[in-house]
Amino acid sequence: MKAKKTIVLGASENPERYSYLAVNKLRAYQHPVIAIGNRAGQVGDTPIITEHPAVEDADTVTLYLNPQRQKPYYDYIIGLHPERIIFNPGTENDELAALAKANGIEPVEACTLVLLSTGQY
Repeated sequence: MKAKKTIVLGASENPERYSYLAVNKLRAYQHPVIAIGNRAGQVGDTPIITEHPAVEDADTVTLYLNPQRQKPYYDYIIGLHPERIIFNPGTENDELAALAKANGIEPVEACTLVLLSTGQY
């Protein structure tokens, strides 16, 4: 299995949030993770950063932001040129999905946690 560099957008230090679980599970499966959130913090050994770094070889952007909160990130996400964007439940966004497709990025409506558990990540 190839490690897929993943940007978790909407990362949180709150252990009850799905983004927190996703960061931990991605790391458990040996995927490099860049966690970006509104507040700096830490999930296990992964820092949560607030800036939008340039990332080489981004494979996946997985979203934990509702569609209204995604807008300011459109240019950043498209500029990363990931292979795919995963729209987790509650983050589905036709506008961003269309933008992704237009830029050769695959939009996927799925749950990162389920994809990892079932070996489909």
